[in-house]
Amino acid sequence: MQVQAQVLQVQTAVQADPAEVGRARRWARSRLTGCGFAPDAPIAETLVLVVSELVTNAVVHTGSPAVLRLVFPVGGDAGHRPVRVEVTDASDVPPAPRAAADESTNGRGLELVSFLTTRWGWFPDGSGKRVWCELAPDAPCPADGLAFDTEALLAAEL
Repeated sequence: MQVQAQVLQVQTAVQADPAEVGRARRWARSRLTGCGFAPDAPIAETLVLVVSELVTNAVVHTGSPAVLRLVFPVGGDAGHRPVRVEVTDASDVPPAPRAAADESTNGRGLELVSFLTTRWGWFPDGSGKRVWCELAPDAPCPADGLAFDTEALLAAEL
């Protein structure tokens, strides 16, 4: 008999307004804490940064509302299964990672998502798309080795 892995799925609507990115980060952080992750757990800052990047992409590039969904593992082996982040938007245009110039202040979002997560991808969803990524909760935080201050970066987006 195969046992199904249990998950807790939570979601919130995101309006087509750049101010929503800060709200989405705060919401994600509160869901992490509510699902038993310590606020200073390695996954916390990484998840918040990934949420920020994916929601920003949806809001800026589609100009339409989106849905942010977090899928948390529950049960005995939850600490070893990935947390999933999904952002669904109304655009059918695939996400396209860009090669940003060194002096550019944007264009690195999907590169960061790729670097910070175990895996990521996208698929068509209705008339739009769903961009997703997974973070291993027991993995060391890759953001610790980045050459920029993630707290300053997130604060600048408020």
